[in-house]
Amino acid sequence: MNVFIVFAHPCGAAGDSFTARLLHAFIRGLERAGHTYEVSDLYAMNFTTDMSAAEYEREAYYVSDAPIPDDVRAEQEKILKADALAFIYPVFWTEAPAKLVGWFDRVWTFGFAYEPCVMPRFRKALCLACAGHTAEELEKSGMAQAMRSVMLTDRISTRAGIAELHLFGGMSRGQQTRESFAAGHLAEAERLGFAL
Repeated sequence: MNVFIVFAHPCGAAGDSFTARLLHAFIRGLERAGHTYEVSDLYAMNFTTDMSAAEYEREAYYVSDAPIPDDVRAEQEKILKADALAFIYPVFWTEAPAKLVGWFDRVWTFGFAYEPCVMPRFRKALCLACAGHTAEELEKSGMAQAMRSVMLTDRISTRAGIAELHLFGGMSRGQQTRESFAAGHLAEAERLGFAL
């Protein structure tokens, strides 16, 4: 199976972040299972997230024959080669980073991701989100459900047979328990990659 991973962390996949460690653990699982993968590291790519006026006109007025920018077309080509999707990112204010939100805004285009949808329906789409609050705190406050609604119900929607959001909480640098959560989180990310 070929997995397309969209990674969004300001320090990139080579940076010193727990989110980067999570990405590498997930990839280890994929490799152990014999899967292939491709990563779009949005910050390292300096992916443009703001929609241009021409792009907005295309999307707002459903003009399917309007040109698609080269960077968007490149991401869509990666999607077309994939059997499954994974999104790996830190949580900012109960949301994905603006870089990933902008990726959805620009890449999920009219005539590709909807009306009509030429994008394949994936067997599985996974969201692996690192959060400062613990998963229990996010569930109790309702923030976890809000994240599921946006990522799984709105963005992934029916584009995957199975769509899951996995929260890796308690990872704020200020949390005294951060390292006690880390090993379990990394093992879970590797398991998710292997089980895909």
